Amino acid sequence: MVIGSKRTLVFALLLQFAASLSAHAQSCSVTSASGNYGSVDILAGGAVDTTSTFTVTCSGCALGCTVNACVQFNQGAPNSSSSVRSLGSGANTAIHELYTDSGRTQVWGSWGYGTTAYGSGGVSINLSLPLLGGPAQQTLTVYGRFLANQQSTIPGTYVWSTASPVVAYAAYLLTSPNCSSNPGTTTNAGSSPWTATIAGNCIVSTTPLNFGNASLLTSNIDGVGTISVKCTNTTPYSIGLDNGLHASGSQRRMQAGSSFINYNLFTDAARSGAWTSTTSATTCTSGANTCVLGTGTALIQNVSVYGRVPPQTSPPPGAYADTIVVTVTF
Repeated sequence: MVIGSKRTLVFALLLQFAASLSAHAQSCSVTSASGNYGSVDILAGGAVDTTSTFTVTCSGCALGCTVNACVQFNQGAPNSSSSVRSLGSGANTAIHELYTDSGRTQVWGSWGYGTTAYGSGGVSINLSLPLLGGPAQQTLTVYGRFLANQQSTIPGTYVWSTASPVVAYAAYLLTSPNCSSNPGTTTNAGSSPWTATIAGNCIVSTTPLNFGNASLLTSNIDGVGTISVKCTNTTPYSIGLDNGLHASGSQRRMQAGSSFINYNLFTDAARSGAWTSTTSATTCTSGANTCVLGTGTALIQNVSVYGRVPPQTSPPPGAYADTIVVTVTF
């Protein structure tokens, strides 16, 4: 009889514990995990990394228990492809990705619980809840990367929208639920947008204009130089030239010691459009053909500079030179 009573007591305690676990339902919440890549130099072509942190909090076990939480990030929107995460700016997209590790080798995906599936799954954590149902929490870091080699992306403010992180959770006593099978209740952060700003930009380089050697300046001497411009896709730009270091009024001059040679720069091979400065990206402020206008393609665009030394009194022998400032307005 004593042994039987002990068995009955143990059985009753087990029933009471199970009833208590069921009567005090667990609940979990998750904070937003928004991210910002800042201003992306798209022409540089490199990756841009950032991080975001968020917290998973669970409570509700009066006698204490462990909660398994399956933390997921879905594909988000816009969905330009089932295999990538895209940020959007109107009809334009750029690609970024979220990872579980700082080396950015493991994509943080979703098993599809309470959201859409993406990749091979998310991250599983276990939270030990204390007696009397007090909360337990864990802060996690998600590692974002704006992917490299997207130079043709059109400037704009890009946003990736998602309700992630999404957490599927369940309490357990001995064996943790497997996140590869539905663990139970789900909750989400509501909104965790990620943003990137791509500003219009241009890069410029030049090759010298060389008039060669001459002994007498009795006829025109022509030369051609090159300006190489690379601007962001669809960005309008203009190229203006100043009058150089040794100008007399608007007349450009090359100098050697105290002597000068007059020369001129033109926008066309016929040397009819004198090249001047401009302050607008879309028009030549000194008149038609006084600058060069273009639209960026994210590729290098070469522009010729047509130079001419007109007939003039021949100066003393020497190496004559000048420096012109090239201004790209965009």
